[in-house]
Amino acid sequence: MKESDMKRRVAGTLKWNVLDKIATQVLYGVTGIILARVLDQEAFGLIGAILVFQSFATLFIDSGFSYALLQRRRPTDDDYSTILWFNILIATISYLILFIAAPWIASLFGGDDRLIPLSRVMFITFILNAAAIVQSNRRMKRMDVRMITISNSVGLIAGSVAGIYMALTGWGAWALVWQAVINAGMKTLLLWTSDSWRPRFMLSVKVLRSFFRVGSGVMGTSFLNVLFQNIYSFFIGHSVGLVPLGYYTQADKWSKMGVASLSAVFTQSFIPLLSEFQDEPEKYSATTSRINRLASYLVFPLFGLLIVLATPIFHALFGPKWDASIILFQLLLVRGIFTILVTLYHNYVLSLGRSRLMIVSEIIRDGAALVAIAVTLPWIALSTPESPVEGVVIFLWGQVIASAIAWAVMLVIAARVSWSSPWRYISDILPYASLSLLICTSIAIFRDVVANPWLQASIFGIAGMAVYMGACHMLGSAIQREAINHIMHR
Repeated sequence: MKESDMKRRVAGTLKWNVLDKIATQVLYGVTGIILARVLDQEAFGLIGAILVFQSFATLFIDSGFSYALLQRRRPTDDDYSTILWFNILIATISYLILFIAAPWIASLFGGDDRLIPLSRVMFITFILNAAAIVQSNRRMKRMDVRMITISNSVGLIAGSVAGIYMALTGWGAWALVWQAVINAGMKTLLLWTSDSWRPRFMLSVKVLRSFFRVGSGVMGTSFLNVLFQNIYSFFIGHSVGLVPLGYYTQADKWSKMGVASLSAVFTQSFIPLLSEFQDEPEKYSATTSRINRLASYLVFPLFGLLIVLATPIFHALFGPKWDASIILFQLLLVRGIFTILVTLYHNYVLSLGRSRLMIVSEIIRDGAALVAIAVTLPWIALSTPESPVEGVVIFLWGQVIASAIAWAVMLVIAARVSWSSPWRYISDILPYASLSLLICTSIAIFRDVVANPWLQASIFGIAGMAVYMGACHMLGSAIQREAINHIMHR
């Protein structure tokens, strides 16, 4: 493929992925604001308890094979058909197991019987989402993700309308459950009806084995990653209660909007590209360097501004009802910066088929997280009149430190396998990180001169981005110049 054609395809894929995430976050955000104002902390705590188990089941349903499909240069029709039916089979088995286990799940969170019917309906999303994985994957592999954007947006709109209506009419936590079910169902329906491809009725053991090396590595890494993303909710809900879990769930949800979206954009946009350069070290190294700079250009100013403007943002959107979530939100964003960078480095290793290295790095990362949990867990239930989540704050500080350690380890691993050096990776990051830190520190000093939270968030958010982009222009940022040229169709 010509380099100009590759650039065009990557730019188009990146554009639709970014549009998808922007549309998703806007729709999800508007709905989330309304639901957060209508529903109480306990409703979100109930859903947070269910999501602990839903995350693990979703992981087993995918089994890492969708990433292996992206990594494979030329997947066949047999490959797609086998992975689709395998995903649906595992989803069905997972649903039946968790349907039966619903009373046990309730017993883990204070014996709250409301969790039994809520979880049994929520888990229907397993099967619906499993049916959409390969349909999405085929489009990502072709770098044609327009319909993914449309299906995600339509699904969110349908789910949001249902969720808001049910919240306003007194359905409580059921509003969040049916929002998720309708969203998944509509998205899957659109992906199937908009594509003429239909799977063969086959489940090839040979095909599954051919994906096992990469898929098992991703599976192992993802299992540990999901474990340590959700173990916090389990400890908070089990040891502290559903109301503090509600505060954490709210903070986690809003922080993940940025973390998960950017991670998905980088994964969906760049794994197919990098897989084309597996045997060309110079091109591969140069491409990872450009991706590092692009990620840094986006992540550091965005997350920095969200951290320093978290209080006016929460007050403007939710009022004082969720004040206890603000510090949790800020800490989760700090951890999220390291998470995005580690995900980016994982993609480099995955695109080269070096999945065992991912497991090694994940074990190191989770070892650091376990140490942090062991040190901070005795204080997790601590609370004060000023902060009902004081112990949770201590708990999350330990995870921020663990995430920083994981980033350092993955930095060395990814640089070595991608024909580069750790210093080159750091030099790609440092200019944008330093500039963002300087601007955000200045905003933190002067933000309180404006009292109104709406004005404070708007004025300093816009000013911060304007100063950042102006400084990047003066410093000759090639990444910013290329991004603007693409937006202006030059």
